[in-house]
Amino acid sequence: MDELLSRRGLRTPFLRIAKDGAVVDPKRFTTSGGAGAEIADQVSSDAVLRLFADGSTVVLQGLHRLWPPLIEFADQLAADLGHPTQVNAYITPPSSRGFSPHYDVHDVFVLQVAGEKHWTIHEPVLRDPLRTQPWNDRATQVAAAAEGEPVIDAVLRPGDVLYLPRGFLHAATALGEISAHLTIGIHSVTRWGAAESALDLVRTLAAADPTLRGSLPLGLDLGDPDSVRDDVAGVIAGLQDWLGRLDPAEVADRLRASTWAQVRPEPVAPLAQSAAAAALTPETVLRLRRRLRCSLRDAPDGRVTLLAGRRSHSFPGTVREALAALLSTGELKVGDLPGMDAADRTALARRLITESIATVPDAGPRRWGA
Repeated sequence: MDELLSRRGLRTPFLRIAKDGAVVDPKRFTTSGGAGAEIADQVSSDAVLRLFADGSTVVLQGLHRLWPPLIEFADQLAADLGHPTQVNAYITPPSSRGFSPHYDVHDVFVLQVAGEKHWTIHEPVLRDPLRTQPWNDRATQVAAAAEGEPVIDAVLRPGDVLYLPRGFLHAATALGEISAHLTIGIHSVTRWGAAESALDLVRTLAAADPTLRGSLPLGLDLGDPDSVRDDVAGVIAGLQDWLGRLDPAEVADRLRASTWAQVRPEPVAPLAQSAAAAALTPETVLRLRRRLRCSLRDAPDGRVTLLAGRRSHSFPGTVREALAALLSTGELKVGDLPGMDAADRTALARRLITESIATVPDAGPRRWGA
């Protein structure tokens, strides 16, 4: 924690600070980094020290993008669960509380790693809340519910794990020493996500309907709902008709695209991989980028489309066998890519590397002299 706060050039919003339910203004703990690093929202370690000593909780956000062991852990967990993940850390001074009772709009695993923290959990005021239904929209209900009998009242110690389904109210107070825990957030792919994908597709398709694109009558009075009731009823009927025409597979594909866009595959070393792509031989090993979600589709024009994470790549149909083999095995030598001559194998391998679809596993980051 100290290394991240003092030596990594951390910037907001990767850090939040809170005390007794109130979030501290970032201007109180950020500043310029000095000569050559004048960006003004960099974390000031001495300001963090003062606030922490005064009882504030330090929240390191997005650790699944900052700290290598947690990058690996969160990415692998997302691959296992099929739902995007995130990792935050909460460090609270002794006998202090950072946040008032609240709920999260994603599932959470709390991993206690240092010190002890007293947790109280209450039943939801809204079960399975969506991301558009945050707790502060129901602050009065949350505060009232938190006064009732908790369903869990427990102290977490190092090694303990607590699971909080989205919507459950929770608050925690550190006990006699500094307390640190990780929260593993699981951003569940929901049926409402599928509904949003369907509605987005209807919006796209229905725009081709000339009736729905037509203007309302001249002289209309929108202050009188009855004056446009028939037109609105026609619009609703038209949208219902388009909704009935939807292909579930196309809706599912939109849901896939929006979900895959939130999941980060294995990071690549740009310089090392670029050098490896320029020095390919038949013995060079290609490895499918770990945790990159991939799907191979045949296109109507005879080409093939490789869906890879948030991106889509078009290839000539002649490389389909080679792509399918790499996706199936996960790892192949360049010379073993099937269905192609040597020059085409090299060209395909180079594109797969530069597009960050595959990596050369022994081409890791290098340390260079001054």
